[in-house]
Amino acid sequence: MQVNNRLFEIVYILLQKKKTTAKELADRFEVSTRTIYRDIETLSTANIPIYASKGKDGGIGLLDKYILNKTILSEEEQNQILFALQGMKKVKGQDEKDILEKLSILFNKEINDWIKIDFSNWGNVQEERFDIIKSAILNKQLIGFTYYNSNGEESKRIVEPLQIWFKDKSWYLVSYCKLKQDYRIFKIARIKEVKMLQEHFERELPKEENEQYNFKIIELELEINKAMTYRVYDEFESKEITKKQDGNFIIKVKYPENEWVYGYILSFGEYAKVLNPGYAKNIIKDKLQRTLKNYL
Repeated sequence: MQVNNRLFEIVYILLQKKKTTAKELADRFEVSTRTIYRDIETLSTANIPIYASKGKDGGIGLLDKYILNKTILSEEEQNQILFALQGMKKVKGQDEKDILEKLSILFNKEINDWIKIDFSNWGNVQEERFDIIKSAILNKQLIGFTYYNSNGEESKRIVEPLQIWFKDKSWYLVSYCKLKQDYRIFKIARIKEVKMLQEHFERELPKEENEQYNFKIIELELEINKAMTYRVYDEFESKEITKKQDGNFIIKVKYPENEWVYGYILSFGEYAKVLNPGYAKNIIKDKLQRTLKNYL
């Protein structure tokens, strides 16, 4: 272990244990007690309030209430680091958990459990799915899965997983799809039977989000019946909502244009009407006519 690393570890141990002995430190780092005492002198010279005392209750320790030099990071920066790591820990990362615990000791701060991320969908556990996808992204390995689009159509996909998004109340996987030979975004709730494959890939996440994923953004104007009031306030932001005198709602939103958008509009059934753009009205009409044929 390099000297600088050993010095940092000594400070961390003392922050955690409050007091130890030169022999315990020497055994841990596989060096002599003389080396440990030299380390103590080095730390003391660097203005670390470390001391060594003799006798029955003696040992090596730090003065009470010592914390990591605050000139390195401000109070706000320390909090932001801990909050970010706490969010990462909730996505099941042991490494992030270990770092979080170490930094909370170094900063002399209690961990405020400010966030809870639950991957279950009220009984439909997705945690294993996230673990596989996360590992595949970090290790740059392909994954294979069965995917169901918004119309319930099943397809087999092999993709290069690049990033997980949480957008508009749902989790998505951004990836390069081998079947489509293009970037695709998959709703993770519709990914089933996911498996990590042995093959690795080199592709990096493109820099410009909308351009590289070939997004086409559609600006929708909808009228939604007051019978769907609960969904309006659950699913749209206040700035997107205008309430009419008759109690119905005018909704103006922007979404990437894909099959999900039209499936989403149709999920309102008879209670939603597309006002603009005109071509979207025709697409909805066509889908309804084809759906009606299933019942003739």
